[in-house]
Amino acid sequence: MEDEQQPKSLTLRQMLQSVLAGALGVQSGKNRERDFSHGKPSHFILLGLGFTVIFVLVILGVVKLVLYLVGL
Repeated sequence: MEDEQQPKSLTLRQMLQSVLAGALGVQSGKNRERDFSHGKPSHFILLGLGFTVIFVLVILGVVKLVLYLVGL
């Protein structure tokens, strides 16, 4: 009897690491293959959108802070 293993789903930490590595452009081939074989596209899309929103808000906050400090 063959022992078939169910594909193990990715943890939130693994997905976050993949999204951050992908955003920086340093994702390894091994992790990319793991993501495509075990991950759900909807999870990566939501995490990617969330990362993008947070990134834009942080950049906006830094720009506003710098403009405020320059205006003093």
